[in-house]
Amino acid sequence: MNKELIIRSGSSTDFALLRDGKLIELHKEEDDSNFSVGDIFIAKIRKSVPGLNAAFVNVGYEKDAFLHYHDLGPQVSSLLKFIKRVSTGKLKDYSLKDFTFEKDIDKHGSIVDVLKSNQSLLVQIVKEPISTKGPRISSELSIAGRYIVLVPFSSRVSVSQKIDSSEEKERLKRLVKSIRPKGFGIIVRTVAEGKKVAELDKDLQNLLGRWDAMCKKLYKANHPSKVLGEMNRASSILRDVFNDTFTSICVDDETLFTQVKDYVHKIAPNKESIVKLHTTNNPIFEKYGIERQIKTSFGRTVSMSKGAYLVIEHTEAMHVIDVNSGNRSNKAKNQEDTALEVNLISAAEVARQLRLRDMGGIIVVDFIDMNSVENRKTLFNFLKEEMKDDRAKHKILPPSKFGLIQITRQRVRPEMNIKTREEDPSGANGEVEAPIVLIDKIQVDLERLIKKEHKKIVLSTHPFIAAFLTKGFLSIRSKWFLDFKKWIKIVPRDAYTYLEYHFHDNDGEMIK
Repeated sequence: MNKELIIRSGSSTDFALLRDGKLIELHKEEDDSNFSVGDIFIAKIRKSVPGLNAAFVNVGYEKDAFLHYHDLGPQVSSLLKFIKRVSTGKLKDYSLKDFTFEKDIDKHGSIVDVLKSNQSLLVQIVKEPISTKGPRISSELSIAGRYIVLVPFSSRVSVSQKIDSSEEKERLKRLVKSIRPKGFGIIVRTVAEGKKVAELDKDLQNLLGRWDAMCKKLYKANHPSKVLGEMNRASSILRDVFNDTFTSICVDDETLFTQVKDYVHKIAPNKESIVKLHTTNNPIFEKYGIERQIKTSFGRTVSMSKGAYLVIEHTEAMHVIDVNSGNRSNKAKNQEDTALEVNLISAAEVARQLRLRDMGGIIVVDFIDMNSVENRKTLFNFLKEEMKDDRAKHKILPPSKFGLIQITRQRVRPEMNIKTREEDPSGANGEVEAPIVLIDKIQVDLERLIKKEHKKIVLSTHPFIAAFLTKGFLSIRSKWFLDFKKWIKIVPRDAYTYLEYHFHDNDGEMIK
């Protein structure tokens, strides 16, 4: 399995994560993104709402941030005391080793007993502003590093559940306990597996340095203001997903290339050589086929292999995904085998779409009905395996008798939504699917017809699409010839609408 990270700079910086050439994640970093997940603010409590057991907090966004009692953290009283002493200049040692901790708050207490209006509080963004809602915040702070996460005002040491070996978990826990500073908890990340204590300690010292720098900003700080920003998106993506399976990191901006190379040198010196600068005139996303994949992956309908396709609908309450087998011939022995095959193809695509679009909340997937309990179990296990690498917290329920699988997935950022329809060049229908999307649909139908062993296939289509398919020496039609060993005659038809196309056989009869 090869992983590539392609970074395109411009008015915004776009990050495309490829696995074996297929787009699995797409991220965008806007220049004016002031409320990113992980950012820490010194903020003012606007008001407490006992009915919600929550407070609204001014973090500088147009709408107040929401802070629930359960997001305060048990040591919020110690945090409030620390902030007050640091802000007034009475405390200049930020290490917490000599700091006297307050008693933990009651797990089932009330927000009004803990927070008061106009009180200063350090809060961290845990969910970015989405739609009409302000950011969701927590006062249980954490600072993420490459191998560990530092948790101030805690004594807990825990290890990622994704590390399977119990021996390795115990080893890491033992190492971390030996270097843990007083007053700080530590969470060991998955990428720390197999690492030595020197590497963990180096990461820890870096995080303590960031904590120290943040605390220095609290003295006479403006309220609200950002006191610790999450690192830039390129570094944070590398920090969270980079591992030995990466084969290439390609960047089209020289400054960003230097930053990425320096960061990779810090976290994995032996992988520094995979960072490359894209210098050709061909746009970087075009070279790696990313633009094409974006066009074909973000529409309402998503085509898959063997004629199957997904229909993705967005509602106020949830996302609904419908699985369709399409109009195709299949050599499977019975309908149950066909349903299982299509469902497995679809499960892999659903897992990819959730990451690609960063869909969150409740997702209901309507798979093709299967009578066999064993087949339903196979589908469930396959979907769980496909979503194993998804960094967002998620839960998958087993399929119901109706073939429905329910998924909940953590939503911390606005969903990635890219417009795939374009203005109709004829001016008749307003908007139509982009040519790339239509070409993919044509190719899926063509594969199906070739399997039926038609001797001659003629494609009749709108002149614009015909020209698109035949232009250049290495045209799409030429690629079809190399793939299918059959030359497809393409006939432009002026009477056809932009999206209309039909296949005909040797006798001019329409093939369905």
